Amino acid sequence: MKNKILLFSFLFFALITPGQSEIIGYFSLDFAIGQEQSEVSKGSFQNSQAGLLFFGDISPSVSYLTEFRFKPEGTVDVEQALVSFGTSEAFALNLGLYLVPFGRYNQSSRPHQTLLINPPLNVERMYPFFWRDVGVLLEGRIRSFFYSAFLGNGLFEDVSLSGGQQFRDNNKDKGKGGRLGLVISQGFEIAYSYYRSKYDVDNSRNLTLQGVDLFWYVEGVLVHAEYSKARMEIPDDTGNAEGFFIQAALDLGQFRPVACYQHLDYEDGFHGPGFVSPDVPGSGIFEKKRRWALGFAYQASQNFLLKFEYDLNSEKDVELKNDSLSVQIAFSF
Repeated sequence: MKNKILLFSFLFFALITPGQSEIIGYFSLDFAIGQEQSEVSKGSFQNSQAGLLFFGDISPSVSYLTEFRFKPEGTVDVEQALVSFGTSEAFALNLGLYLVPFGRYNQSSRPHQTLLINPPLNVERMYPFFWRDVGVLLEGRIRSFFYSAFLGNGLFEDVSLSGGQQFRDNNKDKGKGGRLGLVISQGFEIAYSYYRSKYDVDNSRNLTLQGVDLFWYVEGVLVHAEYSKARMEIPDDTGNAEGFFIQAALDLGQFRPVACYQHLDYEDGFHGPGFVSPDVPGSGIFEKKRRWALGFAYQASQNFLLKFEYDLNSEKDVELKNDSLSVQIAFSF
């Protein structure tokens, strides 16, 4: 499916003259090292990535957007590929591959858009990172209200919630949901997100996600918070996950110190390591994780960002030594 989307995208751009396109590009590289129980105890360069985002107008009422991400293993992923129909800010109909409007972070998680390096725990564990779907997306803004509503293939059943990304539906049900928000004042907005679908091959068990996100920028202080809750129907029981992060940063010009507290409780007795299918359940997921992420971002120039992050990790009733330090360079143009 990815290859078909990629081929369509390249053919689509071949029909558009260069003068009608705008391009945003980005590149990043991480280095991480941690304590002996971390995944990077020996130090590792990782997460090298580059992306290109094309967008523009075909006519006064039709526009397009496509985003490619180049991976170090030599693959190219299509992150977005959609055509938009709309004549006003109040209404736009998008068809194709879109970023799922669940929370604020999922739509602005590229390296040059974040102050920290690693995704928060609830973003990392409760839905696929850079979650996207194929289908229909409606969005718009009316005065102080903004909204999104989507219908797509939805997530599929995997070892955990973070592994459910798919591009071809695994059952008859469709994933549906949306995000409704309010701009309370300049620099202050709050929104509610909802998602629901059948996620198993037999089309019998529901997965429901809900979330609230808040963004506030005033007088050099930036606060970003997101709360997520998931309920998964599993054979003869119910799985649940709940998490949030609260991030605060100071805008001191080129230098931006940042602190983020993250919380995740995840309990699922059916999935987890070893899960293959409803007939071969896993060993379960029982996580109570907490993290303090401390760091800063240095804007060396308009296009160059240098970031440092130290993660202090803990888990209830478990003695771990897995704190880690990450460094990232990020370019955009």
